[in-house]
Amino acid sequence: MDKVQQEVDHLYKKYFGKMVASLLYFSQEIDLETAEDLVQDSYSSALTSWKSDGIPANPEGWIYKVCKNKALNKIKKEKRVRGITVNEDFLFQDPHSSDSVVDDYQLRLLFACAHPDLSPKVQVVITLKYVINLKIESIAKVLAMTIDGVDKLLSRARQKIREEKVPLQEPDVLTLHSRIHIVHKILYLLFNEGYKSSWGKELLREELCEEALLMAKTLIDGNIGNKETAALYALMLFNAARFKARIGSNGELLDLEEQDRSLWNKDLIRYACTFLHQSKGGPVSSYHYEATIAYLHCTAKDFNSTDWVSVSKLYLQLLQMNPNPFVELNYSIALYYSGQKKKAFKILNELQQKPFFNQYYLLNATLGKFNLLEGNNSVAREFFLKTLQQTEFEIEKEYIRKQINKIKN
Repeated sequence: MDKVQQEVDHLYKKYFGKMVASLLYFSQEIDLETAEDLVQDSYSSALTSWKSDGIPANPEGWIYKVCKNKALNKIKKEKRVRGITVNEDFLFQDPHSSDSVVDDYQLRLLFACAHPDLSPKVQVVITLKYVINLKIESIAKVLAMTIDGVDKLLSRARQKIREEKVPLQEPDVLTLHSRIHIVHKILYLLFNEGYKSSWGKELLREELCEEALLMAKTLIDGNIGNKETAALYALMLFNAARFKARIGSNGELLDLEEQDRSLWNKDLIRYACTFLHQSKGGPVSSYHYEATIAYLHCTAKDFNSTDWVSVSKLYLQLLQMNPNPFVELNYSIALYYSGQKKKAFKILNELQQKPFFNQYYLLNATLGKFNLLEGNNSVAREFFLKTLQQTEFEIEKEYIRKQINKIKN
């Protein structure tokens, strides 16, 4: 990749969402699709111009100026600005110069994307697009979607925002606090999407975890967050502390019991403990339960000394708060290692009866592993072979093949 392309990509990632938001704030008559087209066109102009004239001394200022001129020309042509003359200078809003409660521009956009009229999937996708500033191809990779699928979802989102006049702008103070739980969910989903798929060289996904962590910390530092925010931040920190130990020296995927715990980031674990402590004293959320479970894993001396009884009880409480098959699966795993194997298999077998979940690779991988541990080799092989057809990640396929080889040997 040449130097100009690198510079444009860098500026795109850093400023794309901010410039789109600035256009939306500048005029209510500029809709999301128009704003995005104007900004996209400005980056295309930069790519073309800089290849012939060279990169300017102030590249971001150059793009801002071009975008400003394109916006003014658009407004003048269509006469769409009410109460603003076309001769007036166009200024991109500085988050520090407004009356905004949120100082961080990225967070302002995040709260805007957390509009309750948008579905959770749309909230996540437009957050990736306008807050994290990922390109369509990158969003598709992160969410395991096709590029066409992301395009269509964004198209429907733009249409809904336009037709139903959904304001993609920072809400007022009262609405801001009412949206905090949606923001938490978006950050939780962003971190998990990055964490569950950040194998090998997929640095994009690791960066997604870092973005979620940074935004959660900004919420806390800006006194916008609450006890639930602290619990969510602690949960993400506990998981991030184990990030580097999940892949072995040969690039293989490692189970929790196989991980070298000396590679776990002890400083991050202690830091997470601080925020878990800060999260106490308010309503208990699902993040509190998950963070406490992560705490028990991170502070156990080894896999066998993990307090599996407490972990299973916490999963039961989480299940009562938020019934869903994914929590049931984790609950069954905790039950198995706490010695309640019969109950664990009962839950796993019930999950098998759910058509969608029966095709979920982690369910079948778990059944394969537990049957292998119980000496039911032929049954274990069946589940592992089924799992091979249900995951797209080669590193997970290699893990399953390793389990099958244990049966052979």
